[in-house]
Amino acid sequence: MIEDFKKTAEFVLQGLNYKPQVGIVLGSGLGGLGDKIKVDKSIAYKDIPGFPISTVDGHKGQLLLGELGGKKVVAMQGRFHYYENYEMNQLTFPIRVMKFLGIEILIVSNASGGINPSFKVGDIMVIRDHINSFPENPLRGYNYHELGPRFPDMSKTYDGELISRAHKIAERHGIKLQEGVYIGSPGPTLETPAEYKMFRIWGADATGMSTVPEVIVAHHMGIRVLGLSIITNTDKPATPDGETTHDEVQDVAGRVEPQMTTIITELINEL
Repeated sequence: MIEDFKKTAEFVLQGLNYKPQVGIVLGSGLGGLGDKIKVDKSIAYKDIPGFPISTVDGHKGQLLLGELGGKKVVAMQGRFHYYENYEMNQLTFPIRVMKFLGIEILIVSNASGGINPSFKVGDIMVIRDHINSFPENPLRGYNYHELGPRFPDMSKTYDGELISRAHKIAERHGIKLQEGVYIGSPGPTLETPAEYKMFRIWGADATGMSTVPEVIVAHHMGIRVLGLSIITNTDKPATPDGETTHDEVQDVAGRVEPQMTTIITELINEL
């Protein structure tokens, strides 16, 4: 497996004279941040050895390498999900490859459902911690000590300094930044009212179908992580029929994305 990561990283870096310092994962409706990157190279996922293919609307399915905030970055415009019938080692493969590309920091973003009653649609939440509600852990199986320890400590999975910087940047720009716990579950169904209640009892503030496997793998490899969630819906939908659609999720994410882009760009610039 390690040789696969290295070979894919070598393929991605062909023609470049640098290695990226920061990795970015852009979730549903959030691919527009890629337009702010001064792109040196873009590669469709289907052309990258070992990469799955994104099948979800709002995920462009390409890897971008270039400059953002004065730093060299690699960005995934679209991610992979457990509900797309990918195994954990498949959907986290790009994160493993990013380590061999040279990244030291990973910024993950997602569209999520708000559980905390104080959250409103359009809020941005910085992830303080997470709950893994997927049916398996991405570290299940043989452990390669070259990548990380067999039993990684998860008490400080999300980097405190990066969280603090994000709050200060948001405050400077008058952006309301919430903070809380994200729970990741397999999907693809949106949560039932009872599931929302259960997740809240467990201590979650927002819920989604991604992020957690990627973060676990990144943390396992010693990569510093910052997570940002855009609250695109809540347990009390505003529509008359009380339902939430994926189109609505993408629409809200697209409207709030400029604020998230500001936070990410300035944070990278400060590193």
